[in-house]
Amino acid sequence: MDGPREVARRVRSTLSVVPLLAVVGLLGCATARVGAAGEVRVLLYEGAGPIVVGAVGQSQQVRIAAGGLVVDGQPSGERWSPRGAAPWQVGRRRVWGTISVRAESGQIQVLNRVDLEAYVASTVGGEMSADWPQEALRAQAVAARTYVLHEAGKRTGSFWDVRATTASQVYRGLAAESDSTRAAARATRGEVLTHGGEPILAVFHSTAGGRTATAGEVWGQDLPYLRVVEVEEEDDAPHTYWRKEFEAEALGRVLAAAGFDIGTVRTLRVAQRTGSGRVEQLDVQGGADRTASLRGRALRRLVSSLALRSRLFEVKATEGGFAFVGSGFGHGVGMSQWGARAMAERGEPYQRILARFYPGTRLERWSFRHTAASGPRSDRGRGRAQGEVQ
Repeated sequence: MDGPREVARRVRSTLSVVPLLAVVGLLGCATARVGAAGEVRVLLYEGAGPIVVGAVGQSQQVRIAAGGLVVDGQPSGERWSPRGAAPWQVGRRRVWGTISVRAESGQIQVLNRVDLEAYVASTVGGEMSADWPQEALRAQAVAARTYVLHEAGKRTGSFWDVRATTASQVYRGLAAESDSTRAAARATRGEVLTHGGEPILAVFHSTAGGRTATAGEVWGQDLPYLRVVEVEEEDDAPHTYWRKEFEAEALGRVLAAAGFDIGTVRTLRVAQRTGSGRVEQLDVQGGADRTASLRGRALRRLVSSLALRSRLFEVKATEGGFAFVGSGFGHGVGMSQWGARAMAERGEPYQRILARFYPGTRLERWSFRHTAASGPRSDRGRGRAQGEVQ
C-alpha cells in the first residue's frame, strides 16, 4: 500500500513545475507614512458569556444584561473601560496597551489597542515557535506586520482591525512574547511587504506539502504575489505526510450533515485538481446510485468536518471505507512556516525567505506617527513563548 510520502510525491510529480520568479525590492529608499497612530486594534473577545477584564490582580467580571454591560453586578451602560494600568487581564490573556469594552448586538466586545511593534513581537510567538532560527522569526515578523496593516486598511470604519485568533493572526499577549520574538520585531522594525505601494495580503500556513497554492484556487481571487512556489524543504515538519481513514457509513453521515444525503458512500474519486495539485472537485456515489460533486464551499466544509490537514490528498479505498492520504497543513497560500525554517537553517536571510514566498513584492521601511521609539520593551514577558505553528 502506498504511504503518505509516496502519494504526495506522485501527486506533485504529475504537475508542471512552476519556476520561482521572486524579486523583492531593496529595503528602504522611499519611506511611506500611514495615518494611524502606530497602534493595532485587536478584538480580544466577542461573545454573550461573561468574561473577566481589568488590571492584573484587579480584574472584574463583565456580563451583558438588557443590552448593556454589568460589571461586578453594577450596570455600566454600553461602554466601559477598566481602571488601573497595564498589563491587563482579559480572560486568560494578559496584554499591554489599553482596554475598552462595549455591548454590541447582545454580545460583549473587548478591544485591545496595542503598539504595533509590541503586537508583532507577540504574534511572532503566537504563530511560530520562539526557538526557531532568528531569520525565520524575522520573516514571520514582517509577514505579521504586513498582514495587520493590510487588514487595518480595509477596516478603517470598523471597531477593530484584527481578531486575536486564527481568524486573523494568533495574538496571545505577554504569554507569547520572548527575547527572541522581541528581537525579531526590533530587527525588522517598520518593515513591510508592498505591491503597488500598499501592504500585501501576507498570509502564511504551517506546511505547503511541496508547493504553495494561489489565492485564486483557495479564495477565488488571484493576487500577483501569491503564486505557486515549489517548497522542497519540509520533511522535518510533523504534517508533511499524513493519512486519515473513515468508514463508508461514517462518511455518509458527514455528507448528509453537509446537505448531501447519499447514504453509505460506495465510491469516492478526485475528479479535478487545482494548478498546485490540491483537490478542486470530489465526486461521490452512494446508495441507490445517488451521487454528489463537491466543489468550492461544500468541499471546504467537508475537509473541515473530516479534520483533514489540507486539500492536497489522494483517496484510497480500504476494506471498510476510504483513506485520505495527503501532504501539508493549512490553506497552502503564501509563506510555508516550515519551509521558512528550513531556509533559515541553511543560512538564508529573512529577505530571501520573503522573496521566495511573496514573489514580485517590495520590502520597504514604513514610519508611523507616534509609534513608540523604543519598540517592545526588553523587560516584558520574560517567560518562554508558548506559541505554536498554526
